[in-house]
Amino acid sequence: MDGVAPASAGGNLVANIMHFARVLRAAGLPDGPGKVLQAVEAVRAVGLESRADFYWALHAVLVNRRDQRLIFDQAFHVFWRNPKLLERMMALLLPELQVPGQEGAEMSRRLAEALRTGQGEAERPREEKVELDAAMTFSGRELLQMTDFEKMSNAEMDAAREAVKRLALALAERPTRRFAADPRGARIDMRATLRAQLRASGLIALKRKDRATRPPPLVVLCDISGSMSRYTRIFLHFLHAVINDRDRVHAFLFGTRLTNITRQLRTRDVDEALDKVATAVEDWSGGTRIGQCLAEFNRRWSRRVLGQGAVVLFISDGLDRDAGAGLAQEIERLHKSCSRLIWLNPLLRYEGFAPKSLGMKAILPHVDEFRPVHNLESLAAVVAALAENGPRRLSAAAAWPEMRKAG
Repeated sequence: MDGVAPASAGGNLVANIMHFARVLRAAGLPDGPGKVLQAVEAVRAVGLESRADFYWALHAVLVNRRDQRLIFDQAFHVFWRNPKLLERMMALLLPELQVPGQEGAEMSRRLAEALRTGQGEAERPREEKVELDAAMTFSGRELLQMTDFEKMSNAEMDAAREAVKRLALALAERPTRRFAADPRGARIDMRATLRAQLRASGLIALKRKDRATRPPPLVVLCDISGSMSRYTRIFLHFLHAVINDRDRVHAFLFGTRLTNITRQLRTRDVDEALDKVATAVEDWSGGTRIGQCLAEFNRRWSRRVLGQGAVVLFISDGLDRDAGAGLAQEIERLHKSCSRLIWLNPLLRYEGFAPKSLGMKAILPHVDEFRPVHNLESLAAVVAALAENGPRRLSAAAAWPEMRKAG
């Protein structure tokens, strides 16, 4: 086969497919022994005459989600082109990989780790002891706080999930219609005063009361399109921790349809909860119809979950498949139904970011805050902002310049 490593042509094809699946599994793809057997049968069915047929036969079996395509593509071109190239990649871990049609594409750190893990002990170069001066450097924890979720390795992603679980969410409390006993309250509680008078003889001090306070409901609308898949995984761990820590938290996922996952996330075990979410959601890593999903939320759920001054977190990159059709009306209605609407957008991390797409232009005038959320540091900043009573924008004609400075 043109372009495939010679090692695969001398009766070692099955062994090489098995080793290739192990590399993908180490990089995070769920490819077990059953997938290896299916891949062997698929290759036998299509033959080895065409490299493209060989590529798509393995792709059809070993890839089942859109976010896995880049890792598979990079691993395929490294593994099946030249075994010596694989050895050099494992030894040197080159930061960039030249792939036809993807010149200059940055190599996935998960794939780099998988290739390094697959290297035998005898093949590893002799390590030399190097002394490093830690002055004027960042600690591992600080680097983790500032690393983009999309560029994290498997180990860093695991550490980030643990850090997310420890984020304590404290919403700024709002006054309610009810009153509670308060010695320094602004109002006299006549009922409590009379009850105390009946139990005691003589004059007693007047009892006082003041309005009770309570954190408002929190509603999270999270985008699960293909461009948001890497960030959605972290947000789901964050939502699981928040929902199991406090009441009146509601979580919704949307892509081409809207799904309420609040009940699934109430399961204590995080792995079991995420399995239930994966079963309930049918539009993972697809397109995004923000206007249509917000219309369904406003029609079916807004009156149920947006009462008592609810705060809404809208997590999306703003890229809409329908080019913003009907989005302005629905986001305006959502803004009027809650006390505070915060838009979290991973694209805001770029210095030259500007809201150029029609979806972004439709959303931006109707949000109270616009914040980046691409690493642990930005997520901690969002948690800190929720603990304070932020601004309420009733007219957002000039909102973007101020939000850009704040972001």
